[in-house]
Amino acid sequence: MNKHQTATAGERVAADRLYWDPALETQSRAEWDAMKLDLLKKSLHHAYANAPYYRQLFDEAGLSPDDVRSFDDLRRFPTINKAVLRERQEAAPLLGDLAAVPEEEVVYVSASSGSTGVPTVSPFTAEDFEEWMDYEARQFWSSGLRPSDRYAHSLNFSLFIGGPCVLGAQKIGALSIHAGTVPSERLLSILQTFQATAMWTTPSYAWYLGETAAKHGIDPKKDLAIKRIFVAGEPGGSIPETRARIEALWGADVYDYYGLSDIFGACAGMCEAKDGLHWAEDHIHVEVIDPETGAHVAPGGRGEMVLTTLKKRARPLIRFRTGDIVSFSEETCTCGRTSMRLMGVHGRLDDMLVIRGVNIFPSDVEAIIRKDHDFTGEYRLVVERENHLDTLIVEAERIHGFNGTDAELAQRLKDHIKATTGVGAKVSILAADTLPRATHKAKRVEDRRGQVWTE
Repeated sequence: MNKHQTATAGERVAADRLYWDPALETQSRAEWDAMKLDLLKKSLHHAYANAPYYRQLFDEAGLSPDDVRSFDDLRRFPTINKAVLRERQEAAPLLGDLAAVPEEEVVYVSASSGSTGVPTVSPFTAEDFEEWMDYEARQFWSSGLRPSDRYAHSLNFSLFIGGPCVLGAQKIGALSIHAGTVPSERLLSILQTFQATAMWTTPSYAWYLGETAAKHGIDPKKDLAIKRIFVAGEPGGSIPETRARIEALWGADVYDYYGLSDIFGACAGMCEAKDGLHWAEDHIHVEVIDPETGAHVAPGGRGEMVLTTLKKRARPLIRFRTGDIVSFSEETCTCGRTSMRLMGVHGRLDDMLVIRGVNIFPSDVEAIIRKDHDFTGEYRLVVERENHLDTLIVEAERIHGFNGTDAELAQRLKDHIKATTGVGAKVSILAADTLPRATHKAKRVEDRRGQVWTE
């Protein structure tokens, strides 16, 4: 294999090799930057030439891809955010005018719910998909997964960006079990029957599943073979205390992963050193900015994460504001890898909630409630932690003179929320005028979980 050439289909990497792609993963910072700048220029030209919205956006700003000669030059370009993705998709269904290839070249889409309940689509060409799976294989390899492992992929497969990541495990040669989201008893049976050595789920569910096993007379450390647990969707995997408790419960190593539906599954993940999450630096350029001023934040400082794709052809993202408050390190990891490491997601700029690994916005619920005229339109979201799992309670007011029953109304709302967002919520029906009114900005979320994000 030549430089930056990893295993192809049917080709096995020696299990004792430390790195999936040694030349790439251990190159110097100067080599990383030179490679990324070349990829950035190509991505900008591709976006400008093929995505109508980017051409308009750059022209209106008086900028051209040729203006970028350094990473500093990129900071002059406009940013976009999730609202723009929704808007541009609605302007040119199905893929939107941020797409830079014809639909005929798209072979896969993931989707997340938007504020109107319309899924926000993330498209992939065949090349995009293969590049993504190679990164997932690289990340799994860095976390110690090997061809001898039996890997149970316990994430949702229904349009969820984390679903296809199982193919990364298959790419390295692991026996892969497409478990999906099944009842806890069924998943425990799968783990026990196949004696799976690794699995991927959310931190809270890993804890809940371990406790459920104990209730059924199963000792996770003795009766199951799990040695590695990959977690994502919640901040717990990067909170040392939470990670340690899950590891003690299972007798297994826990590795935190980070991803976002707008680009691809896991964009970063822990190696066996567990000192931050190695970033997919050859796929995504990272900026950390002051969310108020837009000024650059130096490595190690906290700010909002802004991402630019470097290889994705179907829908490149240029300076996408994630809303995540993060910090990064550019120091070489003790494992020898030189890629940037995500050292923590410290908070969010918006009111997005993550309930058992699924993202939901207050506006998602608002759109549902305000379409149903049996509600006043006033609502509140309460988040609690029950048995180590995050629980969403939706409080909604019924109108004066409502003729049905509270139970029927609650079930209807619960069903609509589940169908639209994928979140199973509890619903509490309140009398009209129960909730406080606000003249400026209503407080829609009451978080009773305590400190969730890392400090």
